[in-house]
Formats: sequence, C-alpha cells, structure tokens
Amino acid sequence: ISIFIVSRKDYFMNRILSAFRRLNSFQIVVLGFACMIALGTMILMLPVSSADGIWTPFIDALFTAVTSVCVTGLVVRDTGTYWSEFGHVILVQAGGLGVVTLSASFSMISGKKIGLSQRSMMAESVASPKLSGIVRLTSFIIKTALCIELIGAVLMMPVFCRDFGLLKGIWMAVFHSVSAFCNAGLDLLGDRGAFSSLTSYAYELLINIPIMLLIIAGG
Repeated sequence: ISIFIVSRKDYFMNRILSAFRRLNSFQIVVLGFACMIALGTMILMLPVSSADGIWTPFIDALFTAVTSVCVTGLVVRDTGTYWSEFGHVILVQAGGLGVVTLSASFSMISGKKIGLSQRSMMAESVASPKLSGIVRLTSFIIKTALCIELIGAVLMMPVFCRDFGLLKGIWMAVFHSVSAFCNAGLDLLGDRGAFSSLTSYAYELLINIPIMLLIIAGG
C-alpha cells in the first residue's frame, strides 16, 4: 500500500510539473498573482493578522488580498484599526513590486542562477521587449524602489514621530511611504476616524508633498 501511495504521489507530481512547464511566461505571471492572492487570503484569515486576534471572514480576507496585490486601495475593513502589525506587513509591498520581481530578488539575494525561463517571466512582468540585461534591470528596479521608499519615509518621519512617538512614528512613515510608492492606497490612520485616510493631514505639507511625489515616482 505504501509503495502504491508513493508511486501515485510521484505520478501526480510529475503531471503537475509537466503541466507547469507547458505554461508560457504570461500564464505563469498570472498564475503567480493568483497564488499570491490565495496565500494572502489564507494568511489574512488567521487571528494573528487581525488586531483583535479573531478569525477574519473568507470574503473579507479575499477582497483585502485582491485589493492589496492589485493595488486598488479599496477596503472593506479599516486598515489601521482592524489589521494587526503582522497584517499590515502582509498587505503593503508585494502588489507594488509584483510577484515575479519579488521572486527574482530572492533568487539574486540567495545567489541562485536565474535561468532563461525566469528571465522570460521577468521581462514579461516589466514589459521589457528583450531578455538581454533583464536581470540588471530588475535589480535596478528593486534598489531604486527601496531607496525612494526610504527617502519618502525619512521625509515624513518628523511629523509622524511628533504625533505617534518614535517607534510607531517610524513605522507609520515607512508604511505610508511604501503604500504611496506602490500606489497601494492603504493607510493606518483609522484611529483618528475609521476610513479617514489622510484627511487629518490635509494641511501638512511634510506629509502631502512626499506622498504625492511617491505616488508619481511609483507610477
């Protein structure tokens, strides 16, 4: 029986791998986004992702995962008050850079060789017409994104640290810098009024100007 189970498992794994190899770059990118949405949904449903430590309904977690990955900025739960710090981390970065760019960055950091198929997917994800130099281009995108996000966070830190204290102020600056650069449309200011977004900083130039520049740069 055990030999039969192992053989069937190997059979199904080979079938899955064979089907995956037949996918073109565009299909793999789409599948990657679908997998990211599915994984994000499962994580956001967990009690650790909500501020009150409760299970989040599937439809709310699914909507939030989709809006995060696809950077629409539409929410059914107030981001700042409903989700925990862990949930905030899950929400903000992946959709802006893209699943292929993120996976490529992990490969580059770990020192793994990036093959032709992965280069093709990277080119597809950033709409590059050719494969030559795509690894350098992706590396440039990642480094530039992180540098711009860091600059944006530093510019907003004085205001957020003034209003929320040092540690929370730094986190608020980092989150909103990443959110703005990724065009995510998410904010953590619900404690000033649910779904109030940046309205409490309507006349704060040190918040408005960096946010606007980050949105433009990210776009």
